[in-house]
Order: sequence, then C-alpha cells, then structure tokens
Amino acid sequence: MAEQIAVVGGVDTHTDFHQAAVIDPIGRHLATESFPTDPDGYRRLLDWLRSHGELVAVGVEGTGAYGAQLARFLRSNQVTVIDVDRPDRRARRKNGKCDPVDAYAAATAVLSGRACGTPKTRDGIVEAIRALRVVRRSAVKSRTQTINQIRTLIITAPADVRERLRTLPTAELIRTLARSRPGTDLTDPACAARTALRRLARRYQYLTEEIADADAELGPLVAQAAPDLVALPGVGTESAAQLLITAGDNPGRLASEASFAHLCAAAPVPASSGRTHRHRLNRGGDRQANNALHMIALVRMRYDTRTQAYVARRTAEGMPKKDILRCLKRFIAREVYKHLTSTPTTPLANSPGLLLVG
Repeated sequence: MAEQIAVVGGVDTHTDFHQAAVIDPIGRHLATESFPTDPDGYRRLLDWLRSHGELVAVGVEGTGAYGAQLARFLRSNQVTVIDVDRPDRRARRKNGKCDPVDAYAAATAVLSGRACGTPKTRDGIVEAIRALRVVRRSAVKSRTQTINQIRTLIITAPADVRERLRTLPTAELIRTLARSRPGTDLTDPACAARTALRRLARRYQYLTEEIADADAELGPLVAQAAPDLVALPGVGTESAAQLLITAGDNPGRLASEASFAHLCAAAPVPASSGRTHRHRLNRGGDRQANNALHMIALVRMRYDTRTQAYVARRTAEGMPKKDILRCLKRFIAREVYKHLTSTPTTPLANSPGLLLVG
C-alpha cells in the first residue's frame, strides 16, 4: 500500500456553504470544493479532505462566526483546527479575491506558520455566559437609546409638556410617564408627544427588567466559572464575564500571560525615539476586554489602597496619568490570567450537530 502524503486543509466559511482547499507539504494546490453548512456537509467535507492524504491540520477562517460549528465538528473528530485571520488587503490586491483563493490562502497560512492560533472551543460555561451577555449588552444599549429619545422628545415637545417634565430625575420621569394618560386626540401635538413618551417609558421599564433578569442569570454563572477572579478587587460580574469571554472556554490556548495581555491590548508598545524612551497604549486587540481592564483599574484607583499607593508613587516620579493607567492594566492582565488558567471551565453536553466520523 502506497504511503499517504501529508496534506493541510483550508476553509473559507460562509452562511450557506464552506469552500475547502487542500495543499501538499510544499504548498502545491491539490484541489478545492464547496460543501453545504449542515451536518452532512461537514461529514462530506472531512471525508473529502482525508481522501487526499494524511490530514495534518485544517485552517478555518472565521472560527468565531460562520466557521464556529465546523470548528467544533472537526475538533470532535480529532482534527487539529487552526484559527486563520482573513488575508490582509495587500495580499488581496495582489492575488485577487474569490472563495477558492481564500481557502488556499487559509491552508497556506497554516503550512507557513503565519497562522498558529488555537480557536476557542465554545463548548463550556463561558459560551453560555457569552450568549447571555449578548442579550444584556443589547438591552443596555437600547435602554440608553430610549432615555436619550425621551429627553429629546421632551426638549422639542410643546411648552406645557416640556416644563412639567424636563427637571425630573430619570427614575421619577420614567414612573411619571409610564402611568400617564396622554389622551386620544393624536392630531394634537401635545397629546401625540405624551403618547410617544409613555410608550418610550414603558419600553425603558421593560428593558430594565430584561437587564435585571440577565444580571440574575449571569452572576451565578460567572461565579461558578471563575470564583477566584470575581474575588479580586475591582472585578465585578460584567468585567469578569468579558474577560472570561475573551479568553474562552480553553484559556490554555494562550501561550502565556503576555499573550493574554496582547489579546486585551494591554501589552505596552515601544514608542521611543532618540533620547526619548517610552511606551504607548496598544490600540489593537480586543477593545471590550481592554475596557474591562480599564474599569477595574479605575475602581482600584479609587478604592484599593495598594493601587492608590502605586499611583501616588508614580505620580511623584513624574509619570503621566495615561502611562500609570497603562501600567496598571498590564499588571491587572497578568493577575487575571493567573486566575483564568487556574480554574478549568465546565464543558457543555455535545449538541446534536457534533457528529463523529468513524
């Protein structure tokens, strides 16, 4: 029996189909094919990849979006999955843009070592936290938009409506509007304004209840996933949830605390020139994780005596506040990483889509 050659796969993912490609150990293009995004399509895609030789690894573009379920399926069938970023603009200008080209580019990125990241497993309690937090963040955003619309309507409303409402604090304003009786003559601008304000106030109340429900669900989950993390000074449920989501259910995929700091955009970036030696903030990475670190730093600067002593010492040395914050965020990232990797998350039961191939 002839010895099988080693092959590397690449997949360009989409909503309705995935484009797969195979290359050999020296990067020659062997074949490309598209498959539907359903359990049978995943099975056929894997069989097709293995039909070309010994499958070493598969580079999947978009493991956090269209490729999430495919990555789960491949991993459940003992296939090494590598997370591949989309090609940069220079490469696309040079090589063009089409699905087979992107699939071959994903495979080539794995073979060359340019892509080497392990994707999130998305099979544990952190994935549950992520799903619930999507709803909470959406509700918070909508509630903010709603109160802004209420304030704007009050400013532009007829005088008798505006003067009675514009000085009320938010909580009292919402209660007053929600139980008001605006009338039925919608041809009257004042009546129409009161009707609109009552509807917006009731929407605000509904969204507040939705946020409270999400908080009640997220609190125990976050405490179960990382009890040591939420015990740290300044780390609340929201910040801990975001940092858990950033690391994923398999934080061991991060090589070190420095990798986590880079992921959270908390690693310092050299900005020296001539006799000036300094670092600046990293403007890349996961901005939501960076914001979580920022909020933790602000809370500690206000309430944590250890942090206050550090800030006072650095200020006396002449360090600007933004650089002090950068240093604090780097320290917090190191501390968070230690607690993230010390508490393994709980895997969820396999979904029906995870079909094993014999």
